[in-house]
Amino acid sequence: MEAATGTAPGRRITPDDIRRRKGGPPIVTLTAYTYPIARLLDPQCELLLVGDSVAMVLHGHKNTLGATIEMMVLHGQAVMRGSKLACVVVDLPAGSYETSVEQAVATARHIHGATGCSAVKLEGGVDVAGQIAAIVADGIPVMGHIGLQPQSVEKEGGYKIKGRSDDTIAALYRDAEAVVRAGAFALVIEGTIEDVAAGITRSVRIPTIGIGASADCDGQILVTDDALGLTVDRVPKFVKEYAQLHDVVSAAVKTYADEVRNRTFPGEDHVFRNKGGR
Repeated sequence: MEAATGTAPGRRITPDDIRRRKGGPPIVTLTAYTYPIARLLDPQCELLLVGDSVAMVLHGHKNTLGATIEMMVLHGQAVMRGSKLACVVVDLPAGSYETSVEQAVATARHIHGATGCSAVKLEGGVDVAGQIAAIVADGIPVMGHIGLQPQSVEKEGGYKIKGRSDDTIAALYRDAEAVVRAGAFALVIEGTIEDVAAGITRSVRIPTIGIGASADCDGQILVTDDALGLTVDRVPKFVKEYAQLHDVVSAAVKTYADEVRNRTFPGEDHVFRNKGGR
């Protein structure tokens, strides 16, 4: 099966391939944290993100600050086993890169080396430009992330949409340009006023991936569990649910529970017997 980009079977999409998609066909991106989901998403997605949202989605933390390096490696390895074609990017978790350039490079080396992923992602603009440049210089591709930054949720007192004032708009443009100059191959824009995200997309020379941003971005990303209707808590405004698997799973488990309790499962087709029925 060929990937959605038309990439030849067996050839993994690279960060350079993603960079060259600027202004071209939209880049389809979803989060992936597990082997089976990676296998299902891989044929349709140019890019899979092993996001630090895994801390919330699979581990029950209240925000992404619960993600650890070990967690990102574990899930990154699982996704790499399930993906053959997509460009796989793994988040650097909060606290693993902000302190210094040396810390950032060490973390990126560890995650990249342990998982074999295509690239890493970190949040921030001007404030982390040095870290991005150093990681890129070390030979590891980097995806940037500006706008609403989930790792800053406690510092900012909640999830706040960006681009509502002239000052914040100017800061977003500075962040975007800093990420580009530092050498990132692509840029996530999250939780940003639509026309601001569209303007940034037009102003930078690398692809932008929007989430709660603009249809004019060069690609889009959603948390897969949100998109499939598996989220058990509140779904963000920017999410479109393409299925309601929450209801499907709940109904299936209720049927299973009922059959166990009334002893109709396992039935004749689900048990082993000796030949002759003994």
